[in-house]
Amino acid sequence: MELTLGDFARSAQARLDPAIWDFFEGGAGEERTLAANAEAFDRMWLRPRMLRGVSRPETAAKVLGRTWDAPVAIAPLAYQTLAHPMGELATVRGTAAAAKVPVVISTFAGRDVEELAAGSDGVPLWLQIYCLRDRPMIENLIERAELAGFEALVLTVDAPRLGRRLRDLRNGFRLPPGIAPANLSGDGFAVPAAHASAEFAPDLDWSVVDWLRSVSSLPILVKGVLTDTDAVCAAEAGADGIVVSNHGGRQLDGVPATLDVLPEIAAAVAGRVPILLDGGVRRGRDVLAALALGADAVFLGRPVLHGLAVGGAEGVTGVLNILLSELTDAMTLAGVGTIADIGPELVRPAPAGAGVRDERREPRPRPVAVSGGPLRREDLHASVSDPVMDTMNFLNEVTLRYPDAVSFAPGRPYDGFFDTEQIFTYVRRYLDHLAAQGRSPAQVRDAVFQYGPAAGQIRELIADSLRADEGIDVPPESIVVTVGCQEAMFLALRVLMSGPDDVLLVSSPCYVGITGAARLLDVAVTAVEERASGLSCADLEAAVMAERARGRRPKAVYVIPDHSNPSGVTMPLEARRDLLELAERLDLLILEDSPYRLVSPGAQVPTLKSLDGNRRVIHLGSYAKTVFPGARVGFVVADQAVRTVDGGAGLLADELAKVKSMITVNTSPLSQAAVAGALLTSGGRISELNTETAAYYGDAMRWTLQTLETRLPAERREALGVSWNTPAGGFFLTLQVPFLAGNAALTRSAQDFGVIWTPMAYFYPEGGGDHTIRLSISYLSHAEIEEGVARLVAFIESEVAALR
Repeated sequence: MELTLGDFARSAQARLDPAIWDFFEGGAGEERTLAANAEAFDRMWLRPRMLRGVSRPETAAKVLGRTWDAPVAIAPLAYQTLAHPMGELATVRGTAAAAKVPVVISTFAGRDVEELAAGSDGVPLWLQIYCLRDRPMIENLIERAELAGFEALVLTVDAPRLGRRLRDLRNGFRLPPGIAPANLSGDGFAVPAAHASAEFAPDLDWSVVDWLRSVSSLPILVKGVLTDTDAVCAAEAGADGIVVSNHGGRQLDGVPATLDVLPEIAAAVAGRVPILLDGGVRRGRDVLAALALGADAVFLGRPVLHGLAVGGAEGVTGVLNILLSELTDAMTLAGVGTIADIGPELVRPAPAGAGVRDERREPRPRPVAVSGGPLRREDLHASVSDPVMDTMNFLNEVTLRYPDAVSFAPGRPYDGFFDTEQIFTYVRRYLDHLAAQGRSPAQVRDAVFQYGPAAGQIRELIADSLRADEGIDVPPESIVVTVGCQEAMFLALRVLMSGPDDVLLVSSPCYVGITGAARLLDVAVTAVEERASGLSCADLEAAVMAERARGRRPKAVYVIPDHSNPSGVTMPLEARRDLLELAERLDLLILEDSPYRLVSPGAQVPTLKSLDGNRRVIHLGSYAKTVFPGARVGFVVADQAVRTVDGGAGLLADELAKVKSMITVNTSPLSQAAVAGALLTSGGRISELNTETAAYYGDAMRWTLQTLETRLPAERREALGVSWNTPAGGFFLTLQVPFLAGNAALTRSAQDFGVIWTPMAYFYPEGGGDHTIRLSISYLSHAEIEEGVARLVAFIESEVAALR
């Protein structure tokens, strides 16, 4: 889940072709100016005022006679269809869902201006203009935009040609087939730098403002001003506004950061025309700093492309919601009630010696690690900065902060059936079993005191149990006993994924454990979004073929076919057979993870592994739910044959055991003994051991659904825009809501209403789930469920009321 604009950038980079990423992200030359834009904000400190009585700051700003929801506009960004097929249309729609602020449409937009105007939903649209040699074509574009309802023109003046962008030169960048300006005629656009060199008019002077005035009645803003002299020239030439911009560091490298020149430009203009700042804005506090130094509003550029790449319109909405939420927080904490209250006294450059270097004067040296010195996160493995790694930490933090809240978040088992004496009984049962097999006292002692084999020492008992409970008939040597199911996932991915082009496919939403393991191992993940009935084979096949068309190798697909975490969906029998047939046809392996089957009431659909006649399924298992989590015992069934270089053959399980011997060495023999005793006690039928437990969970699910129905009858939930699914088992159900159900909403829910849940966005590897919450019912009593649902409904009603 993306919590910052930086998170969106990392997610976007993982999704975009490297050459396209470089086209969006790169700057000119050595990219000193590109870096300086962001670093200028890092060198600015805020000076908050206390006890100002600010509870709900007002972010509205008035620019060019129109009131915006916030002092933020979307910068002109060319060729947005490179980031998402809907391009600028998704940006406009995503902006409209977040706030009524202007979107500046580039001359090189990939969608028609008329289409964008029709889909704007009240968002002001401005048109950015490059003056080409073919002025009639530009006149035609301006006329079309004005007729469509665009409200202003933004004239870019810093591009008589494109800057020397080394990343694009090294990549030999060309626009892919089908990507072209939708509002310009002609051709020759494939190489942007070459087109600019041929078609941009390099001989412009300030009279171009008069020319624009002659062809349009719209207000004109001049973008690309970096000096006080040019700011005065722009105002005297009749410009209605100024955009302080260095083109995002993409034109002349070595010019200053826009924030650094803003004060002199604001002083020179002295309020004659509005000033907007472009470049480096990545946080809400950056907006605050820019306004304090003289801007009336800011442009937001690359982060919008990041949101677009991650989630289309929803991604753009997510980016803006984060920025505006951060702006509101910054205003509150700084004691600023309105935009008009922001003045130069709010900011101060960081003092010398405060650990912030003047990046304009000297390059930052790469730090050398010294004993006891700090490490930089960017020098660590990239996975530690991945948002997925922070999701559970945030949830735990909220739970600890609000201990009196009713929590529907943890998916932990109900512990009312646990008895401490069971552990001793189970271990004794296993030791007696070993003695009955003829093991000597020394051998029995070693079974719990020594390391034991890496593959595990209770494989025979697990194989017997799988045969009795699940109809999975595999030899014991095909099983590896692991430290929980998480290690089983890690081992399977490490052994299967042999190179950077290998891909793991996952159904989305997806359990974060598998995506987290993939991230740790640098394994590429492609999400296939679930439909209401679960994973679609047609969608999976399309994803596989798309990856192969990119030159990558889809190796395996991960699924939780029974009562899935997080969605609660169960895959029907026919869909399981279709998936097995598809896996055989596409030469794909299936990682099957089904921890909730044997703790769910009623007959269960056969496992994929029990239906697997071609050894396509690697079955991942765990005794966390069926015995007890503290044992930390899982297993993986890997009966696939592996050919060796000498022509022999072994089992995939043997390869997993080799890797395990280098990670955990073995799974705790004492834990294995406890689990083995449980298997022996139940005659291998864990399902019978859990009859009472499964009934408890089934009753909790029914009670939760019934309580939701009582509190939110059909008419009421329709009015609120709320719905939920009805899982037949497992621990989880999902609730659809009309508001953004992210971390901010979760915090309000816990703090103001005393109820905790899990944002479903945590579980979407490629973005999504922003309007869905997950409820876990596994360990709550009827009374707790009733109270929790009552609080949850009150929270939902409050959030919906705030939308209206």
